[in-house]
Amino acid sequence: MEFAFYFASGVAVVSTLRVITNTNPVHALLYLIISLIAVAMTFFSLGAPFAGVLEVIAYAGAIMVLFVFVVMMLNQGPASVTQERHWLKPGIWVGPTILSALLLAELLYVLFVQPSGAAIGQTTIDAKAVGISLFGPYLLVVELASMLLLAAAVTAFHLGRTEAKEQ
Repeated sequence: MEFAFYFASGVAVVSTLRVITNTNPVHALLYLIISLIAVAMTFFSLGAPFAGVLEVIAYAGAIMVLFVFVVMMLNQGPASVTQERHWLKPGIWVGPTILSALLLAELLYVLFVQPSGAAIGQTTIDAKAVGISLFGPYLLVVELASMLLLAAAVTAFHLGRTEAKEQ
């Protein structure tokens, strides 16, 4: 599992550097998805499958869909269709496809070839342990984060209203 940790960390670093250096937002989103999946793989290799699953569901799933919607909303008009076709040429998918294939090969290697007793993290953190931590000593932090997210949602609603744009 040590190999899996370092390999996934390397893929995360490379794809994150591609996110930062890319000037095209669609390409950056593709590499960001790969980066988030690689971070989930590091969680899996450390013995925290619940954190890895949350990473995939919450960040690589929900947050990335939100980012794609934002990109779609910002590129309105008939010119955006030709621009998106230009952005999503088949050659653009080569980098994310290679990194995804490497992560898939790593996952298959860890699951089927690597002996199961070679984990970096010696304990497995399950959902109950995460829940006890979040709603025990960190309850105030969780509630403050939820209030911050609510304030961000209300602000985004007010900024995106059509009445506010007309004034």
